[in-house]
Amino acid sequence: MKVAVFGAGTMGSGIAQVFAQAGNETYLYASSPASAQRHKDKLAAGLQKRVEKGKMTQEAVDAILNNIKIEEKAACADCDLILETVKEDMATKKVLLKELDEIVKPEAVFASNTSSLSITEIGFGLKHEMVGMHFFNPAPNMKLVEVIAGANTSAELVQKIKDLSVELGKTPVEVSEAPGFVVNRILIPMINEGVGLLEAGVASAADIDTAMKLGANHPMGPLELGDLIGLDVCLSIMDVLYDETHDSKYRAYGLLRKMVRSGKLGRKTKVGFYDYNK
Repeated sequence: MKVAVFGAGTMGSGIAQVFAQAGNETYLYASSPASAQRHKDKLAAGLQKRVEKGKMTQEAVDAILNNIKIEEKAACADCDLILETVKEDMATKKVLLKELDEIVKPEAVFASNTSSLSITEIGFGLKHEMVGMHFFNPAPNMKLVEVIAGANTSAELVQKIKDLSVELGKTPVEVSEAPGFVVNRILIPMINEGVGLLEAGVASAADIDTAMKLGANHPMGPLELGDLIGLDVCLSIMDVLYDETHDSKYRAYGLLRKMVRSGKLGRKTKVGFYDYNK
């Protein structure tokens, strides 16, 4: 199977690894081939550390990296699956997919890794059928894939993506289109409530997280998790939930918006609710 992953950031690189280690020829795309190569090199460095720790063999790493190709966009023309994981912005996704719609062979499947946006709207006007294939971070380790059907997604395509997810070693959950799907509809408002408690001075960030870890048996507290996901992503999802439902319970707290405006996005910027420079 030939797969093209558009968007080579943390999620895109991780998803490319998942497909590549399952033996698929995987094309990784970013804003340019040079940018994609930098992301591949970063992935390679991370995998090499796993070899040094005895968690992977060199042969397994070499096989993964050999399956990840860096090419010009035209090389995706004969790919069987196009998976976009670019910026969580409807216009950005639609512009990219409209361009690819004219390049890729007719029988190819288009999938989106969107964490909250409408699959129906993303795929509207495309000749290729669209489905949601939502991986979770870190993609190589997290078992879940949400398989989302838009209004124009056939039952046959949903089943095909569920079967593919199983082949990749994942557990698929079928979801009808709804803002935030399942996990983020529950998870992101929880993170937002953690932000609200901090904003109100109810408890410190560390104590909020400790309370949820010990009181609810969560492996990470809400603010730690927000930093891991990226506070910009959390805010984007909250805004989608609010815009789609107009329910005040999905209104993002001012502190979350302030953190994003100040560039304190969490682990990826080294500063969020915690300092990761230490």
